[in-house]
Amino acid sequence: MAEIRVNGVGLHYEAQGEGPGVVLVHGSWTDGDSWARVMPGLAESTTVVAYDRRGHSRSEDPLTQGSVHEDAADLAGLIEGLGLAPAFVAGNSYGALIALRLASVRPDLLRGLAVHEPPGTGILLTDPELRPIAAALAGRTAAVRELLEQAESAAAAELFVETVAFGPGAWAQLPAPVRHTFIRNAPTYLDELRDPDALDLDLTALSGFNEAVLLTQSDDSPPMYGEVLDIIDLTLPKAERHLYQGAGHAPHLSQPEEWVRVVLPRALV
Repeated sequence: MAEIRVNGVGLHYEAQGEGPGVVLVHGSWTDGDSWARVMPGLAESTTVVAYDRRGHSRSEDPLTQGSVHEDAADLAGLIEGLGLAPAFVAGNSYGALIALRLASVRPDLLRGLAVHEPPGTGILLTDPELRPIAAALAGRTAAVRELLEQAESAAAAELFVETVAFGPGAWAQLPAPVRHTFIRNAPTYLDELRDPDALDLDLTALSGFNEAVLLTQSDDSPPMYGEVLDIIDLTLPKAERHLYQGAGHAPHLSQPEEWVRVVLPRALV
């Protein structure tokens, strides 16, 4: 365990292995520990780093409104500060949006990406046929936001897991430490909901990223993620797709061995 100071904020991180740099970016509510099941496999041939994003778990919380721009800048600072550039970055869910945003603003820091199910509903709004999909998600997250505004962190975390991320009954199936992490990091999700740029991407800037990008989804996840990935796929010059079977929104947790088999070869290029 270690800490690095980036953009005035102390970020907790863990590094394993030796070789080309790989950085893992967790999604909403969670922290760097969510990558624990895939880090050993990556560490056999890479230097792999997982970190807690600002405001999450062991990293410093500046107690100000956060933004996806800060998260992308933190990721850039981490890569530069640890001497990992050009790094391969893998992001899950909201972490995937952060990785894609970094690719659009600092492509020089990256040699490739793997992103799983980014919730980029902002880019769906440009297509009238896809706007109802974005509206449906907004409706579900509005109920979560109402609970967060009332400081009902536990109830909000459960509602998010069961209606937005995974599905009915999923909350009870999560290990107790994971549920605790979700509750602890609940305020950071409220920051994301208040950030007008959180779920959007600059597709014009992203189209200039010329490294390989692996876009993944699971066959049992909401179709919305596929719609988002279709748009991103058309934007990127070197995109490829992979479909996980029955892995849900977090294949690095549900199917870690397959995740490593799929991602590691791309990380070594």
